[in-house]
Amino acid sequence: MFSTARRTALTALGAATALALTLTACSSGGGVGAAQTPIASAGATISGTVTFWHAYSADSQEVKTLETVIIPKFEQLHPGVKVTDVAVPYDQLHQKLVTAVAGDTLPDLVRSDIMWVPELADLGVLVPLDQQMPDFSTYSAQVYKGALATNAWKGHYYGLPLDTNTRVLLYNSDALAKAGITAPPATFADLRADAPKLTAAGVSTFADNSTSGWNVLPWIWSAGGSVTDDKVTKATGYLNSAASVAGVQLLVDLYKQKAIPDIILGGTGGTATSDGLATGKYATILDGPWMYPIFASQYPQFQLKAAPVPSGDGGSISVVGGESVVLTKSSKNKDAAAEFLRYLLSQDAQLAMAKVGQMPVLSNLGDQLTSINAYYGPFVTQLANARPRTPTPAWPKIDDILKAQIQKALQGGVSVKDALDQAAAQIDPLLAKYAG
Repeated sequence: MFSTARRTALTALGAATALALTLTACSSGGGVGAAQTPIASAGATISGTVTFWHAYSADSQEVKTLETVIIPKFEQLHPGVKVTDVAVPYDQLHQKLVTAVAGDTLPDLVRSDIMWVPELADLGVLVPLDQQMPDFSTYSAQVYKGALATNAWKGHYYGLPLDTNTRVLLYNSDALAKAGITAPPATFADLRADAPKLTAAGVSTFADNSTSGWNVLPWIWSAGGSVTDDKVTKATGYLNSAASVAGVQLLVDLYKQKAIPDIILGGTGGTATSDGLATGKYATILDGPWMYPIFASQYPQFQLKAAPVPSGDGGSISVVGGESVVLTKSSKNKDAAAEFLRYLLSQDAQLAMAKVGQMPVLSNLGDQLTSINAYYGPFVTQLANARPRTPTPAWPKIDDILKAQIQKALQGGVSVKDALDQAAAQIDPLLAKYAG
């Protein structure tokens, strides 16, 4: 789930990374040029200790599964290796990583938020796996393409996806029925047609709690738009294209019709998306698989249903979330660390975590997921063409710009075109800093 803590952590990345870059001036951006010893192939004789930092939740069964199922099985397969895992709260993990970069005290492996990988790669502290892991292509071919893409930086891959998620349309069929609507909106046109009926019935058509990229990119992409060019060098001509404008315009039009509540502007107050959906105040929201156990606990009588993100001219496209596993250059036991990385991507480990709510990244496990949790089905389908947020160290600042400019458009201060023109003009110099 993309929580407030996660958004706060991502916002803080710019300043923290700048400090780390100052303190680690000896690191080259991207770090590919430095000579590195190739990692041993799978099955090589290994021994020693592997340290693994992560933010798995101790409040659920995630940490317990890691420590009592996954690590013991790996150590049984490799009796000479001891894995030491270190759980760090999510909102503290990035700062801990930055501090470790400055002090050269990084662990062997890190379960990193997918949006941190380009920043860490640019600091020169990660191993380019596509260059140094002999069987990288074997693993990269097995995972969802959208999740893999978040590990790319300047032509190389610095991690492999470990778990993934996306957002789909969650809906309340009873709320729709109040307006005489028998099916969830499948297209942008359906949303527009449903809005006046639902408003007349006292129901908001759609609700979300922010205008960040996590929230608005599904609408921009589904309209056929984009944030930047494929090489992530400029936003002008892309973020402010006619297609991108159309995606945001849909939200603005619905908001002006009072079909979207004020919580989309962020801040406090208003009914949360989960509460509003369960109580019939909202007909639809976009959210992830983690909502199913939350609804089951808080609203056990509510029958939550899911559908694809409504399609526009670009299709039905959602956003990829999740974590990756990265290997640090400072690791003194890369062969053993890489072997544990491989095991984390094994079917055994991926299915063990799936049982406690972590969606696997192995695309061939989709059919098995529904037998573990039936609600995974729509998310597996949506992940097939879901896309990552722009993979660049500049993303936190880009996200802030996107959020602020779309808020202005929603509030009527500027047109959507002007808002996105201004956003693109502000984003271009940020991208130029890392281009090339």
